[in-house]
Amino acid sequence: MQDAGFVRQAFAGIASRYVLANHVLSLGIDCLWRRTTARRIQQLKPARVLDLATGSGDLTQAVQAACPDAKILGADFSVPMMREAQKRGLRALVAADGMNLPFQDASFDVLTVAFGLRNMASWPTALQEMSRVLRPGGRLFVLDFSIPRMPGLRQAYLFYLKHIMTRIAGWITGKREAYVYLCGSIEKFPSGKDMNALICANGFQTATATPLTFGIASLYEAVK
Repeated sequence: MQDAGFVRQAFAGIASRYVLANHVLSLGIDCLWRRTTARRIQQLKPARVLDLATGSGDLTQAVQAACPDAKILGADFSVPMMREAQKRGLRALVAADGMNLPFQDASFDVLTVAFGLRNMASWPTALQEMSRVLRPGGRLFVLDFSIPRMPGLRQAYLFYLKHIMTRIAGWITGKREAYVYLCGSIEKFPSGKDMNALICANGFQTATATPLTFGIASLYEAVK
């Protein structure tokens, strides 16, 4: 279980520098990951998309660019983060907690969550809510960090997470403690087959995992 109060406070504290920190810490590769996700969604030609934990709206923008005819709604429980999304021109936004979404059953064709499920209070409860608001046959896309399995790269990446990334992020945002939590949560978050099993145990029929950039991130696609 994640501490929802701490997570809310942490994101409020880094909201204004969140996008810059992401781009610096990933060397801009996070933009490529979002475009990859958007291209997958484009093939489905969805009418209604929910971007949960939308934050500053990076994935919402990528999906809107790929699917200009779709109605895309961004939802997040951090109002300061959504204010950053508004500054970037996003208007279809709603304050919502992933544990209790304010939408009717089967409301969306596609639901996306990028770097957000990991921070929700209960992963199973959040996934069940995502399944509820998706129509039968709807698709879930989860984009998040993962730990590379290649031995040498794995150790190097863990060292980067624990000793380098937190310092750089702290310098950029002035909130190192927030990134100590965020970086630590990556190692605890299930990935690969474990994440597929978690998704399928909570409202989805099938799930596949696609490693991105040598497994530093993974894209999960599931069918309700």
